[in-house]
Amino acid sequence: MSRFSGVLQLTDLDDFITPSQECIKPVKIEKTASSTGAKITIQEDGYFQIDEDGSAQKLQKVEITLSDCLACSGCITSAESVLVTQQSQEELLRIFEENKNLKLQDRTEDAKLIIVSVSIQPILSLAVRYSLSPSDCAAKLSQYLKQLGADMIVDMTIADDLALLESQKEFIRRYRATKSDGVKNILPMLASSCPGWVCYAEKTHGSYILPYIATTKSPQQIMGSLIKQWVGRSVEGRQIYHVTVMPCYDKKLEAARDDFFSKETQSRDVDCVITAIELEQMLVKDGISLDTLSNSTFSQPWLLKDDQEISPLLTRHIGSGSGGYADHIFKYAVKELFGEEIENLEYKNLRNPDFREAVLEKDGVVLLRFAIANGFKNIQNLVQKLKRGKSNYHYVEVMACPSGCLNGGAQVRPKDGTSVKELASKLEELYNSLPVAIPEQNELVKKLYDSWLGGQESDKSSAVLHTQYHAVEKIANAFNIKW
Repeated sequence: MSRFSGVLQLTDLDDFITPSQECIKPVKIEKTASSTGAKITIQEDGYFQIDEDGSAQKLQKVEITLSDCLACSGCITSAESVLVTQQSQEELLRIFEENKNLKLQDRTEDAKLIIVSVSIQPILSLAVRYSLSPSDCAAKLSQYLKQLGADMIVDMTIADDLALLESQKEFIRRYRATKSDGVKNILPMLASSCPGWVCYAEKTHGSYILPYIATTKSPQQIMGSLIKQWVGRSVEGRQIYHVTVMPCYDKKLEAARDDFFSKETQSRDVDCVITAIELEQMLVKDGISLDTLSNSTFSQPWLLKDDQEISPLLTRHIGSGSGGYADHIFKYAVKELFGEEIENLEYKNLRNPDFREAVLEKDGVVLLRFAIANGFKNIQNLVQKLKRGKSNYHYVEVMACPSGCLNGGAQVRPKDGTSVKELASKLEELYNSLPVAIPEQNELVKKLYDSWLGGQESDKSSAVLHTQYHAVEKIANAFNIKW
C-alpha cells in the first residue's frame, strides 16, 4: 500500500502501475520476446513473465525518481512496481556514513555540513511514543541525530512565522484586488502548505484550481531557502546537506519539485525528508529507546555567530495543529480590513469535524467566511463547489490528512490498542499545551526581512518566499478512460 496521502492515491484510474500497465516514463524493462505473447503472474517475491514453454523470468522493477513522478500525470507510486530511490532513510544513512569516512581520512573540508530542521508535529508524535515531554523529546532527538552524524539540529518556528506573515499579506492583496479592481478567480485563497493537496490540484484540476492556491511557500521550503542561502553564506567552501523531519510522506514529493532547486547553490533547498515513523524505525533498528538518551541542544545558525546553541524551546501557533493558517489570516484580516480585533475564533462544524467554518458578520452582512477542510472527501466537496461557482469562502485551510498535520500519514502509529482518533486527540492536547508563538513579535524574523530579504515587500522577498504551480498535462492512454 502506498505511503503517500489518499489525495495522491485517488486521483484517477491510473494512480497505480499494474502488471499490465507500464510507467509512461522511458524506463527500460528487459523481458523475453514472445511471438504469441506471454503471461505475467504476481508472486510473493515479484512479477514473473511466463513463456509458452512454462519457463519463468522475473521482471525487473521499474526505478523512477520523485521528479519523474511530479512531471507526469500517471502514477504517484506503486508498492510493488516502483522503487522511489530518493528521500529515504537509507539515503540519509548513506550520507552520514560517507561523511564519517571523510572525517576519518582527515578530509573534513570535503564532508557535507548536515543540518536537520525538525517540525513540531513529529516531535509530539515521538514524545507520545516514548512517554516524554515535548522539550525532552526534542533534546533527545537532537542527541540521536548528532550521534548519527548531524552537525546542527534546528527547529522550524522561524520558517513557520515567515509563512504565516507572508500568507496574511497575500490574502489582503487578493481580497483588495477582488473588491477594488474586480479581479476574479483569486478568492477563496486556498492554503499552499500541504504538498499532497497541491500535487492533487496540479494533476487533477490543473489551471482551473491553481489560481486560487496561495503562492506562499510552505515552512519546509522557506526553511530550505533560509538554510541554503542565508546560512550558506557563513560556511563558504562547505556543501550543506539539509534534512527535514516531517509528519507526512508527501513532503518528500514537495522537496523534489524542480521549483525548489536553487540555481544559486546548485542544489535542492531540502536534500532529504525523514518522517516520524522512519525515525522510530531507525531507533528500533539501532536498538535504542529515545527516552534513554541524554539531552542535547538545538542550533540557531541564522544568527551567524559562534554562540548559537540553545536548549529546545518549543512553541505552537494559535489555531490548528497544521500551522494555524486560518486563524492567523482571519484575525489579521479583521484588523487590517475592518479595523477591529477579535480574541478567539469560533468554528462551527459542518458536514463533519474536519470541515468547519468561521464567520465575521456585522449588521447581518457576512464580511469574512473562512473554513478548514481536512481529508480527501472534504477536499473533493470543496473543489466541486468551486467548479460550480457555489463557494462563498474567502479563505480555506486545506490539508490532505484527516485531522490535519498532527495526524499526518507518517506520524508514529497508535500502540497498545489506542485508536487513531484517541492518538490524534492526545497529540492535539499536547500541542495546545505549548506556549504560543506570535509571528509579528519575532525579532529574528524582522532582522531576516531586513538583512537577508531587503524588506517585507521587496522583490527578493517575493522571489524567495513565494513559488508557482504547474498544471500537469494528462497523458492519453487506454487506462485513463473513465467509463
